[in-house]
Amino acid sequence: MPSRKHRRRREKLQRHEYEYVVETDEGEEIVERPAEREKRNGDKRGDKRDKPARRGRTREVPKPSMQRVLKRTAIFLPLALVMVFLLGKSLSTQQKISQAALLLAFFIPFSYVVDVFMYRAYQRRQAKRGGGPTKR
Repeated sequence: MPSRKHRRRREKLQRHEYEYVVETDEGEEIVERPAEREKRNGDKRGDKRDKPARRGRTREVPKPSMQRVLKRTAIFLPLALVMVFLLGKSLSTQQKISQAALLLAFFIPFSYVVDVFMYRAYQRRQAKRGGGPTKR
């Protein structure tokens, strides 16, 4: 099922039989006749087949930081506590809390190391594409 944005766009294009309604980046509607549209766009069918498939843009990976890791930990902490309380029925409350603390003691450095690996891999990809020098 098409999204609301796609439906709205399709409705705009089919609003008039003899002209197309195009929305600019600023949100302004421009009405074009079919002949004007063909002149501007050219024949799209041949163009698409001739060009090789292009990969999507990669998302920029931010530098690793403890602030981001601590935010992620704040999300993970309640989940860890719930899991320990549900699975550790024979443990006392003190033992459950210490178990959750032990999980966090592993999660925080592991999360930071994963961020470092992701950032370095991103830098290597950028260097291969010619995106500039890498900094370590």
